[in-house]
Amino acid sequence: MQTYEAARAFANRYQMIVSTVYCALAILPSIFFPHPIALLPLALIPVGLLFILKKPFVVCLIFIMFSFFRLHEVFPQLDPIKIPLLTALASYFVLAWHIILTQKVKVYWRHEHTIFARFFGWVVIGIVFSSYPPAAFGSFTSVYIKIGIMVLAISWLMTEKEHFKLAHFLIICSGLAVGYVTLYNNANGIGMVEETRVTIPGTSLGDPNDLSLVLSFPMSYAIAFAATKGTGKFRTLLGLIGFVTFISAIIATQSRGGLLATVAVLGMFGLRIIKSKLLLISIGSFGLMILVAAAGISDRKSGGAAEEGVDASAMGRIHAWEAAFNMALRNPMTGVGLSLFLDNYWNYATHSRAEGTAHVTHSTWFQIMSESGFVGFGLFIFLIFTIFMSIRSSIERLDRNRGSPEYDPHITAIAMGTYAGLTGFCVSGTFLSQGFLWPVYIITAISIALANYVDRVYPVDEQETTETTDSTKESIVKKSRHVLHGDFLHRNGLNGKGLPHAKRPQGMVKKQ
Repeated sequence: MQTYEAARAFANRYQMIVSTVYCALAILPSIFFPHPIALLPLALIPVGLLFILKKPFVVCLIFIMFSFFRLHEVFPQLDPIKIPLLTALASYFVLAWHIILTQKVKVYWRHEHTIFARFFGWVVIGIVFSSYPPAAFGSFTSVYIKIGIMVLAISWLMTEKEHFKLAHFLIICSGLAVGYVTLYNNANGIGMVEETRVTIPGTSLGDPNDLSLVLSFPMSYAIAFAATKGTGKFRTLLGLIGFVTFISAIIATQSRGGLLATVAVLGMFGLRIIKSKLLLISIGSFGLMILVAAAGISDRKSGGAAEEGVDASAMGRIHAWEAAFNMALRNPMTGVGLSLFLDNYWNYATHSRAEGTAHVTHSTWFQIMSESGFVGFGLFIFLIFTIFMSIRSSIERLDRNRGSPEYDPHITAIAMGTYAGLTGFCVSGTFLSQGFLWPVYIITAISIALANYVDRVYPVDEQETTETTDSTKESIVKKSRHVLHGDFLHRNGLNGKGLPHAKRPQGMVKKQ
């Protein structure tokens, strides 16, 4: 009897311990996630785990959309769910899972990867020699290392045409969400800067210039949907709606860089339609004047018609560019370090504190130059050039295979959107500091994935390559023969007909 009671007491004690542990585990999430909505994703963990293992590309794409468009900041209701944090952890987990364990992700390495790795590695080296390594390392771990990982992840995971279609669609939809909030704020006078320029307050898009750059990125993809034949009525309509929304929102920001990016993006598509360069330049100039008038640039408090001479906004940029150049001049190899421009501003500025305040570089090029030195600047320029040539090569290959059974207009659309987006970045980046943020690196990842897809689906015909090589060799031989023949005639005093060079008698000339 005593043995039975002892066993029962032990069982009760065991049940009590187990129930206490379960209760503690149930309470723990509420400690780390005090908002009740944040607990909802925990119930979906088993289903979510299966989803991320089967759809790794979707997880990485969601992480990039939230990181670039700051959707959790634009819609504060999403912030308690911690979507960027959860998708980041899921992306790292699923990438390691499929590369190391299942080996479903085929890791490859292209020339574009090498160029990107050189610049990325130089930025890392610059952290060690920066003016304040702890701050530079903190910026690296918080943002830039995620960018480096995601460039590799997207380029390796984006392998099927459905992936390109989904990325194209989500980029436009995410941009539409930001554009809707921008137009809503403009209509209701929310978050206005200088009384006329709209922003999204309380977010990373609180600067109208940064907001315009974020909007110009999906605009290029929206135009690609609308301008490419064969994408379908729904996507064409989505592209038209997106274009109207994005250009209206950019006009509302009154950003001169955003307006220039708009003209540049439209110009890239115009090159495929309008053959006359003079006509295209004329249309672009006229369109820019219309956009400037529609945006009301002259009504701006800074940079408007009320300011005479060089306005305060332009002077602030000039001062920042001078400081950036001085930083690179004194630290030509590695610059002052990642995200340390403002911390070193007054050490290199040429103006006094009474003449103005410290400004960010307001230029991607000067930002790269100041924070990574002339060497890093050269590597970055070469990266941009390489990506340009890679996308251009992909577009030319797609155009040559137009009409073939494997041809898909959606791939051409995203290729043109990426090409125009990179052009828009280069133009607007002249006036915005985006050198170490997402836009150009998303474009880099998509262009690498696109080049790999095109090489796989539309391989270069060996016969075509041989013919091209033979024609090139034949052209070189002809030129060589022509040069040698001309040199021989010149040395022997002969003209092209094999006759000696001699002056004709003047009498004969007069008779003629």
